[in-house]
Amino acid sequence: MTKSKFVIDKLANLLEQGLISYRDLSSEILNILRSKRDEIVFKMKLTSKEEHEILIKRVENLEKKITKLEKKNSNKKPTKVKKS
Repeated sequence: MTKSKFVIDKLANLLEQGLISYRDLSSEILNILRSKRDEIVFKMKLTSKEEHEILIKRVENLEKKITKLEKKNSNKKPTKVKKS
């Protein structure tokens, strides 16, 4: 109950502050959820804060590389195979 109350309170504060646009609202919701995820990970003591930040940066770099590779592969035309 307290977790859902926390999220509802955050959303109420956002609406009170006048964040009406969809982009602002969605980015704030994502930030709230990320912070709650980080809190859960820290409570579980899976990694230290520094290790967690390093891992996040590594994942972001890998995601960037994956998107670049996907763009590169989508631009290539398929080659035809000769039948024998």
